[in-house]
Formats: sequence, structure tokens, C-alpha cells
Amino acid sequence: MSTTDVDRPLRADAARNRELILQTARRCFAERGLSVTLNDIAHEAGVGVGTVYRRFADKDSLIEALLATKFEAMNGAAARAAGELDPRESLRVYLMGVFEFRARDRALADAIVRAGKARPSIIEERNRLETQVSEIIGRAKAAGVVRDGFDYRDLPMLTQMLGVVADTTRATDPDAWRRYAQVLIDGVMPPEHADPMLGTPLDREALERAMQPAN
Repeated sequence: MSTTDVDRPLRADAARNRELILQTARRCFAERGLSVTLNDIAHEAGVGVGTVYRRFADKDSLIEALLATKFEAMNGAAARAAGELDPRESLRVYLMGVFEFRARDRALADAIVRAGKARPSIIEERNRLETQVSEIIGRAKAAGVVRDGFDYRDLPMLTQMLGVVADTTRATDPDAWRRYAQVLIDGVMPPEHADPMLGTPLDREALERAMQPAN
């Protein structure tokens, strides 16, 4: 990949514009997915389209810049989870953390899929995350608190499952995903004494609204 403005020092005003564009793109992608265009982002940010294109040659360049921040945040979450002394709690903290990332960010899964074709520094961050998470899971396996056969490669599908719940219930109950995250975590690490389920089920009207296909 050729060097872009992303890699060069910026003047103060240009740096502010770049951060505004990134923040706006992060919000738009999180709310609406990766179908958002650079024109949409320019409009939402209140800047000219040319300003966006001076900072990012195309949407892939912008997504890659956001990928760096996503992996930085997830690696931070993994490091905090690894700091938990109890292996079960360490894995629970990480799983709930990554589920919360996805509940807030509709574009997370699509963005991570793109990481395999990103610049080397992002691939390195992805690999570091996989190593950290594998170690967390390894500790849980050694302690006998996780189901046999579970490993980090199961996480994308679990996160995808949770994401569907978060996306369909966001307007009705933004915290409904937590109830089902608990079910997934208990499935990964069956508790000796199960806690009551978090939250309450959606009522009939809310459930019907959530289950309606998007227009």
C-alpha cells in the first residue's frame, strides 16, 4: 500500500478535520454499516467532500484508519481481561467486552474481515489480539471452566449471533443484547450455580417490531 496522508504529520487544522472525519465515520459505520459513502460522511461531518478525499483517498483507506483504532481498543480490552486473576472471570470479562463492542458497532464484523488485507501494522495488531485471546481461553481450559473444543475461532460466530440480537432490538431495548450475551457465555462456561437471567424478555409488541425485516 502506498503512503497516504494517514501516515504523514498534519497541520493542526488538518489534524482536527481528520479526527472529525474519523469520529463521524465511526458513528455512521457503527449505526448504519459499511454501506455509508464518503459523501455521506462529509455531509454528516459538515465538511466538503474534497476535505474528506484529501485525508482519505477512498473508503477503504478510511476503514483501514478506523480498523487501527478498533484493534487498539480490543487489544486493550483483552489486556484488562487477562489481568483478572480468576480464569473464568478473565474469559467472562473478555467475552462481555467484545459482545459490547459489537452491540455498539454494526460494522465491527465487516471491518475485522477486511483486516486480512490491511497494512502490516493492522495485521500485526489482529495477530496480537488472537494471541491474547488464545491465552485467556487457554487459562480457562487449564482451570477446567470452559467447554472442551472451544477456541478463539468460535468468537466471530458468537459475536455475529449477538450482533443480530443487538441490531434488531436496538430501537426497542438497547440493552436486550445483555440478556442473550449471558446465555452465550453460560454456554461457553457452564456455571455450577446459574444466576438469574439479565433483564426481561421483550413483550409481544416489542418482539414483533424487532422481528420485522428491515425495509
